[in-house]
Amino acid sequence: MPEDIEKQIETVLNKVRPFLQRDGGDIQLIGFRDGIVYVKMGGACDGCAMVGEDISAGVEIILMEEVPGVIAVKADDIPEDLMKAYEEKQLAEYKKHEEEYFAALNKKD
Repeated sequence: MPEDIEKQIETVLNKVRPFLQRDGGDIQLIGFRDGIVYVKMGGACDGCAMVGEDISAGVEIILMEEVPGVIAVKADDIPEDLMKAYEEKQLAEYKKHEEEYFAALNKKD
């Protein structure tokens, strides 16, 4: 995913995220390909009957208006390679935080 488009998408999602979090939900960027933004819904949004409407009537419209090249937003049918890359990135971030945590603990001793 081109860096500048990814940053633009994240900026817009950061604007939307507080509204979702207010109701116990969340949204994460999985990837961007061929004009489609793939997202993962979390918290109360995961499995919610209204998630499709929230995406199409809210997130999708805002992203299409603010990020050139975005034509749709999907939370399903995520390409396997995009999901794998997302999961690897999440795991790397977790390991980094884990290492920092244990390094901080060891410093205290």
